[in-house]
Amino acid sequence: MLEVDKMLEKCGDFHRQQLIMLLLSSLISLLSSLHSLSYSITNTVPKHWCADGLGSGPPPPNADECKPFYTNSSTSGTCKKYNYEHYMGFQSFVSEMNWICDEKSKLSVGSSVFFAGCVIGNLVMGYFADRLGRVPMLVFANVMTILSNFLTIFGMSLELFCIYRFVIGLVFNSNFSIIRILLVEYMRPSLRTVCVNICYGLFLCLGMIISPWIAILTGSWRRFMLLEALPIIVVPFFFYFVPESVQWLISRQKYDEAIESLRRVAKTNGRQIDDSVYEEFIEDCKLSQQNTKTNPNLLHLFGMPRLRRTLLILLFEYLTAIVLQDRIGRKTLAFTIVLIKCISVLVEGVVFLHYANRSPKTQLTFYVIAAFFSYLSFDSNIQYALEVIPTCVRGQALGSLYAISFASVVCENCVLNMRKIFFPLPEIILGVLTLLLAGLILLLPETLDRTLPSSLEDGEQLGIDEHWYTFRCMQKHKQPEELDSSLAPRNGI
Repeated sequence: MLEVDKMLEKCGDFHRQQLIMLLLSSLISLLSSLHSLSYSITNTVPKHWCADGLGSGPPPPNADECKPFYTNSSTSGTCKKYNYEHYMGFQSFVSEMNWICDEKSKLSVGSSVFFAGCVIGNLVMGYFADRLGRVPMLVFANVMTILSNFLTIFGMSLELFCIYRFVIGLVFNSNFSIIRILLVEYMRPSLRTVCVNICYGLFLCLGMIISPWIAILTGSWRRFMLLEALPIIVVPFFFYFVPESVQWLISRQKYDEAIESLRRVAKTNGRQIDDSVYEEFIEDCKLSQQNTKTNPNLLHLFGMPRLRRTLLILLFEYLTAIVLQDRIGRKTLAFTIVLIKCISVLVEGVVFLHYANRSPKTQLTFYVIAAFFSYLSFDSNIQYALEVIPTCVRGQALGSLYAISFASVVCENCVLNMRKIFFPLPEIILGVLTLLLAGLILLLPETLDRTLPSSLEDGEQLGIDEHWYTFRCMQKHKQPEELDSSLAPRNGI
């Protein structure tokens, strides 16, 4: 196992460089929340009614109306002009394009194209992040996201609208997932959880809170999208502030570039490191990589039995907190959350057995409870996946997890439509799946305070001495180096 964390400790694992990356991660999370909500905001469907045959300034009807109010033998019954009651004066893309009533299917087409782009893009961008490097793909993903949102202003046809939505889907998750990979790889192990979730959870939430108000202040979807595109000016400067991943460079045997990245971190953090320290570190890297695969990819991961099992469990988990991760460990938290989610879903199914309990308030209560644990499980286990997957295929594996999560949207309506057969059937199915998942999580290794695996061989050995009943909270607290030493194979293994 490469001791990259020990080397980073000498160069500074929580100083100026990490604070700069934390600031940039927070900025990207803030921008990502604007991008993720831009589609919902700009495509808001305001209250509308047919204006054919109406005089000036008639009061709006109580409900949306797609047909003319007054028809005779000379009219076709098809509306040619619509009036809108814009919410707080915000003019949406839908109201400008009149994509309502008979034209509302165009929005569904754009949404389908976007999700198709997400599935393809997560796999492709993850592959290139592992091939070309984290920083180039980080800049590319953010530039393409902002540029596509800007070009949407001129996409006044269904074809152009779908093209831009597809491009946004291609880079949708990569624009913030790659910076998370870099942050995890450069941050002190004991601070990974809190730092990653400050920039991701706090600023993503903040962006989602202020996005609707920014849209209302701009008053138009065009001005809102234009305001989103302005940060494109600062994105190219990420090349100057963010060093390439040392672990990734070593996994690609680019040792000279790895030393340059370490020197850059040390210089930014005000540390003086002797050249012999770098040389000794690189010699250790070369020695440990004598039997590792050259340029491995995701397919090579499936050739490693334990890594294959780990990835498949994570894939399953994505189909279906943060403070506790540093208290009881990743494995314990993942198992606990999924088990509680399973219980809440099954209780919901039992309650819904009786028709009298299906009131809107009851359904909303259980929805909020289930949503809370679902989002907690999803977000906390993104970090788990980042730590358990080796550096050499981390981008591809994370991309595949995101791709599966988007692909699962296709199954959503199928499961929900089972209510027609038996009302609580969707809850029963999800409860059984999450219970099965909770059992599978017990097979995953613990990663708390462990050095991140760099090669496929490192990932295969991670947690090899653990049992399914091994939980971090039940063990005596160990220093990271003590935990890392436990990764060495024992006699007979």
